Amino acid sequence: RRFAKAGYVALAPDLLSRQGGTSSFASRDAAIAAGRKLDDDTLTKDLTGGINYLKGQSFVGANKIGVIGFCWGGGKALLFTTRSKDLAASVIYYGNNPRNLEDVKNITAPVLGQYGGADEPITSAVPQLEEAMKKYGKSFDYKIYPGAPHSFNSDTSPQSYREDAAKDAWARTLEFFKKHLQG
Repeated sequence: RRFAKAGYVALAPDLLSRQGGTSSFASRDAAIAAGRKLDDDTLTKDLTGGINYLKGQSFVGANKIGVIGFCWGGGKALLFTTRSKDLAASVIYYGNNPRNLEDVKNITAPVLGQYGGADEPITSAVPQLEEAMKKYGKSFDYKIYPGAPHSFNSDTSPQSYREDAAKDAWARTLEFFKKHLQG
């Protein structure tokens, strides 16, 4: 909804469709557990299917497609960015690095990262990602929000939401997408 309001075509695939869809699970925790069991190759195939669908739409610029992910989805968006040549931009919100950092050599899109300073398990690995991106000459801009926890952008989670960080990260995301996806 946010992207559509900003003038973008947005597709939010339910990556649990092969298991009946997210709504078929008895609880949020059960859906999360099922998502963690998805293998990367199937996920890549499903996301590639989404990209191919978008490329077939007359109102979508086939060479102006981006990806964004949050939390687990942020890590999977980055993984997908290492596997897809069809992306013009990639935004990662507090997502894990790919298991094999050497895979960043395959990235063709610029990457923007948004991280919480208090999200030590994720943020502590950002320097290694930055080093790998530099090693292979990849575009990687990121910001670590001091004191912000994991999921700082989730306005449905009062315990982790940080309004200032979320607003700044959203503005950076829109600016990044405008630069790489419009025109």
